[in-house]
Amino acid sequence: MPALLQHQSPSRWLSNQPYLLLALASLFWAGNIVLARHVAGHVPPLTLSCLRWIGTSLMLWPFARPHLIKDWPVLRARWPLLLLLALTGFAANNALSYWAMQYTQALNGLLIQSSTPLFVALWSLLLFGVRLTAGQFIGIVISLIGVLVILLRGDLGALAAIQFNRGDLMFAGALLVFGLYSALMSRRPTVHQLSLISFCTAAGALLLAPLAVWEYATGSVLRPDLETLLTLGYVIVFASTFAYLFFNRGISLIGPNRAAPFLHLVPVFGSVLAIVLLGEELKPFHLIGYALVLAGVLTASRPGRGSGK
Repeated sequence: MPALLQHQSPSRWLSNQPYLLLALASLFWAGNIVLARHVAGHVPPLTLSCLRWIGTSLMLWPFARPHLIKDWPVLRARWPLLLLLALTGFAANNALSYWAMQYTQALNGLLIQSSTPLFVALWSLLLFGVRLTAGQFIGIVISLIGVLVILLRGDLGALAAIQFNRGDLMFAGALLVFGLYSALMSRRPTVHQLSLISFCTAAGALLLAPLAVWEYATGSVLRPDLETLLTLGYVIVFASTFAYLFFNRGISLIGPNRAAPFLHLVPVFGSVLAIVLLGEELKPFHLIGYALVLAGVLTASRPGRGSGK
């Protein structure tokens, strides 16, 4: 083993592995979708969103405080962009997605999730003129086909039978907003990532607080039971703290257009979780879909001209 690797800490090694970081973020978000559908009707969505970012901010504070003090002049100078990142990536996106899962099925959410790379590419083109390379476009198409194979269980005719409702439209809106966040992340200020995510989570919690108060006033009260506590624990630690740190770091290493196709892994991981946790049977179409998604992600994540990174 080279001397450099012998003296490299696991966390430092992980922070320079963009593909692994992005894959783990997708895994944590897949669990978030499945969980959000599971607790629909039990945990108020807007309250859950607000508590998610309050908890994440408190969890990060001891580690982020010295970086926040050092980076504060830069953060203060770029506050309009940071507030927009907080609104798109933490407040609006999160509230819409949790609210949507009150009205739709996890299958629909996972299917709509597969469109996220297209939203990222659209915003990158509209805002910054960054075009997809041929490889990125081909990779997105291949992985999208793989997602459809998995979610439609190998039967393309099932696509016509899927019924979309207001929850689906809300979830699509959440992904459109998250696509904007992903594109804007390429213009983030040069600060420590703990400073960035701490500022955005705190701002996101403040933006969501009035909505959580309104939800409580309408009678949607959080029940302090074990299911609620476990839900909060997962969304704060894995779906928030780790997932956003990993996703933001991945974007900083390879750019938004190359990172976005990894979001196609969310429905893949979602189907795996259904097999492992819900006892669904592994079928040949699963393997075909996994292979297509992996091939598409690898194709799209290769560096190339015009990739924006």
